[in-house]
Amino acid sequence: MNYIDIFFKKIITVLILFVFKLNAQQISLASPDNLIDIQINVSKELTFQVFLNKKEVIDKVIIGLETSDGRTFGTQAKLISKSKRFLKETMIVEIPNKDKKIESVFNELKMSFSGSYQLIFRAYNDGIAYRFVDNKKKPKNIIYEQMDLNFPESSNTFFPWEESTYSHNERLYNRTAISNLNDNDFCSLPVLFSTKNGKVLFSEASLYDYPGMFLEKKSDNSLTSKFPNYVLKAIPAGSQNSSDETLHFGEEGSDRTQDIVEEANYIAQTKGSKAFPWRVFIISHDDRTFVESNLITQLSGKSKITDTSWIKPGKVAWDWWNANNVYGVDFRSGINQETYKYYIDFASENNIEFILLDEGWTKSTTEVYQANPKIDIVELIQYAKSKNVGVILWVLWKPLNEDTDGLLKLYSSWGATGIKVDFMQRNDQYMVQSYEKIAEITSNYKMTVDYHGAFKPSGIERKWPNILSYEGVMGNEQNKWRVDHFPYSDEPYPVSPEHNLTLPFIRMVAGAMDFTPGAMTNINRYDYKWSPNDTSPAGFDSQGNPLETKDNMHAFNTRPMALGTRAHQVAMYTVFESPLQMLCDSPTIYKKEQETVDFITQIPTTWDETVVLEASVSDYIIIARKKGNNWYLAGMTDWTPRKFEIDLHFLEQGIDYKAQIYEDGINADRNAMDYKLQKKVINKNTKLNVSMSDGGGFSIIFEFPKNG
Repeated sequence: MNYIDIFFKKIITVLILFVFKLNAQQISLASPDNLIDIQINVSKELTFQVFLNKKEVIDKVIIGLETSDGRTFGTQAKLISKSKRFLKETMIVEIPNKDKKIESVFNELKMSFSGSYQLIFRAYNDGIAYRFVDNKKKPKNIIYEQMDLNFPESSNTFFPWEESTYSHNERLYNRTAISNLNDNDFCSLPVLFSTKNGKVLFSEASLYDYPGMFLEKKSDNSLTSKFPNYVLKAIPAGSQNSSDETLHFGEEGSDRTQDIVEEANYIAQTKGSKAFPWRVFIISHDDRTFVESNLITQLSGKSKITDTSWIKPGKVAWDWWNANNVYGVDFRSGINQETYKYYIDFASENNIEFILLDEGWTKSTTEVYQANPKIDIVELIQYAKSKNVGVILWVLWKPLNEDTDGLLKLYSSWGATGIKVDFMQRNDQYMVQSYEKIAEITSNYKMTVDYHGAFKPSGIERKWPNILSYEGVMGNEQNKWRVDHFPYSDEPYPVSPEHNLTLPFIRMVAGAMDFTPGAMTNINRYDYKWSPNDTSPAGFDSQGNPLETKDNMHAFNTRPMALGTRAHQVAMYTVFESPLQMLCDSPTIYKKEQETVDFITQIPTTWDETVVLEASVSDYIIIARKKGNNWYLAGMTDWTPRKFEIDLHFLEQGIDYKAQIYEDGINADRNAMDYKLQKKVINKNTKLNVSMSDGGGFSIIFEFPKNG
């Protein structure tokens, strides 16, 4: 080999290395406060890592997207150009369940690639997000969207296990090591991860005309994206058997459950260019961040309703949880005119904005154009209107989907103010489209929507703010029966203070949740020891046998109860976010608890400002919210009693507030219904000491003086 050959080989090697460096690039993007850093790698695949305070919180994320026109975003990616910018935006939220005014501050990286697509990253002080954008205008199918998520060793998760993508998304958040999950275990969103360097909550935003994402365990500490396929054919459950057992759900003859009997080999259809949903990671070592974060709202589209003045949030006297069980009256209670007028009168007397007619008010669950023969629905709605009470009507999704405009036009002509849509149970592209369609048509009739049997909020409610709430949460309704069908849980009564204290940090981060609080029959975890001869430790009987919750808690479908103290339930009206907030118990019971009702009905359902004072996932929370000039403070604890000295720095300087304090009574550990209500004058300099019983809570209303 001569020197010329050696020279040319060296030049070729240098050129190859140069070309590789052009195509294998590392790009960084930091949050405005420089505490969160994203390291993006462009080479054979698109990957990124995330650091908090210069320590790794997400090991490696591999992302991509495959389309039917032969393109695979992220594979052998060729970067054409990139640009960075800093943005500061002020957002005004039309129906604010957390903050009315949001300052959105972030750094953005936009990368354009060969193949006519873009990848956008945003870094905020409380997290990061990315999304793909397809610029090709021709119709196509989305075969799959890849997100392989890897966490450092010894990472844990609060994992909302799912058994099918056909789901109500009402799950427990069981804590476990990621490595302990079985391969192919999967969960709905949001999901929270805990690493030694900080916590990460993952969800999605701007979910429009696209299926919702799930996460599936792969190996060790890694998970991957999972989507329901595009549905080609769905039929009433049980009317046809599928040869593929994985596509069959529900019971035969169901009026609300479907069988998915034919699916495509892709997850979505697109009509042309499209911005895909934001993949959102809220990141912090401070648990308060997850409750205060507005990232889902910030990353979702603007309202399509220009005039939102007609949208009325508020509280609801609800029939279904208490099974229309009113008594001490001179009429036969049930689903009839007299019973619902009783609900209307109760709502009117207590300045409760709405009543809800749940399942049973129609002729049948499928004959939804006519009322139950025992109800004159037009006369009933007119009666409610005369009492300044709005009426919300429950309807199954299936018949509503068959004639959305016709049915809503009819309900609107009767004077209904809104609908509660139930039993969607799907998260595929068609169902997401249906959420948007229903919201748009209801807005045309100036009606509101409450979605039950639903997936979590992901931005549709930002686009259509007449969507006031979603279920997608294991709430009070699960106290009406034993819960024996959830994986990785042998607790028949899982809606406990422990569970309730996971919700603000996980499910509520996505948006409003219709937990339906207000239970007045409150139960302790264990019965108290009344005998002086019983010296056994707490949690054990006199014989030394461990006690169980089921020894004290029982399921009564028509007379339900709830675990935790009365003050725990009342605190939910401040802690849990929902512009439409239920009073779930019977009006007859509430009439006997007028002092509690008077307190609850003073608490707003939308907020101007939110400040979290103390917080620990699944343990406790203390939160302050502002509406107008008044402040509202509440706390909840798990089964551990706790004491706090609270700094009232959020109150205005020099103002003496009239404070109403609703707290656990001295005997709440013996009888969970025991509470104390006191009134004080309090100012910013007051050092407030609060005590919460096991499973307890407290609430305080700080009333700004009218002449202040």
